[in-house]
Amino acid sequence: MQPPGWREAKGYSNGVGARGQMVFVAGQVGWDGQCVFHADDLVGQAAQALKNIVAILAEAGARPEHIVRMTWYLGDKDEYDAAQKQLGRVFREIIGSYGAAMTAVQVAGFVEKGAKVEIEATAVIPDA
Repeated sequence: MQPPGWREAKGYSNGVGARGQMVFVAGQVGWDGQCVFHADDLVGQAAQALKNIVAILAEAGARPEHIVRMTWYLGDKDEYDAAQKQLGRVFREIIGSYGAAMTAVQVAGFVEKGAKVEIEATAVIPDA
C-alpha cells in the first residue's frame, strides 16, 4: 500500500493487504533447530533466523512469498546499518525480493545469550 505522494519504500512496503489463513512465526534468533549458534556475526545469525522462519512456514504449508509482516529486533543499530548490503543479499537469497511490511528496532538485549538479532513474521496463505 503506497499512499499518493509518499516517497517509495525501499526493501519493504508501508502496508500489505491479504486474505487467507494467517500464520504467526515467533521471534527467531540465529541458532539452528537444536538451539546452537553457528555464527557470531549479525549477517550469519540473520541468515539462520530467516531459514528458521522458512522452515516454520513450511510446516503450515506457507512459503516465503506469503510473508506480509516482519519485525527485526536488533542488538546494535550501527552493526545493522553497516551490514545493510550483505543483509539485503541474504534476505533475497532466503526470502525473495518482494516487499513485506517491515519494522526494525534496536533493543537493550536478548533472552538468548549471544543473539544479535531476533526476527518474527506473519504470513497469510491466500484463500484458494
